[in-house]
Amino acid sequence: MTIFSKDDLISAFHRRASTRSYDGNKKIPADDFNAILELGRLSPSSVGSEPWQFLVLQNADLRQKLKPVCWGIPTMETASHIVAILAKKNARYDTPYFGEIMDRRGLTGEAREKALAVYKKFQTEDIAILETDRSLYDWASKQTYIALANMMTGAAMLGIDSCPIEGFDYKEVNRILAEEGLFDPAEWGVSVMVTFGYRDKEIRQKARKTFDEVVKFIE
Repeated sequence: MTIFSKDDLISAFHRRASTRSYDGNKKIPADDFNAILELGRLSPSSVGSEPWQFLVLQNADLRQKLKPVCWGIPTMETASHIVAILAKKNARYDTPYFGEIMDRRGLTGEAREKALAVYKKFQTEDIAILETDRSLYDWASKQTYIALANMMTGAAMLGIDSCPIEGFDYKEVNRILAEEGLFDPAEWGVSVMVTFGYRDKEIRQKARKTFDEVVKFIE
């Protein structure tokens, strides 16, 4: 079943650009932005782990606190919405967090034991991410980028601009947000941030690799 034409999709991607200058007087309607957040929530993740939370940072004073440790990004003032995407720490197969995943799936008894065995093998052998806390956290952070991409894609299709942000002092941003009581730093950490709004000027399209440079068919 076709919902959107491929031409419409490609057109939205051609227009999408990392927006670093927003019209501070234009705000995204609440219904549209909630739809963008819903795209993040509904995103796929490795073994259905969904190791993310979305902090929508609308408080002007908090944005000013963050600005000096975010490379002084001016969009901290003019973006309609700013989202800090958190990644789950210690998302091991044998933790209550994975127990909650199995609870949501209604897994009990033998089915639950089989699922736990699959998760254990996956984390300890197949992808081997349990050597360090950092490798486990990096795996969780990878999942947040799927949600990030889907949110930006959905925004582009709604005519809303966005820009992913890695240019910030991670230690300081985590400290500021944790001290505001927005999350438990033992359980969560900021993986990436993203701004949304409406560009205040046209953005020159950057040169990209060609289709043939990035796509290889193995037949």
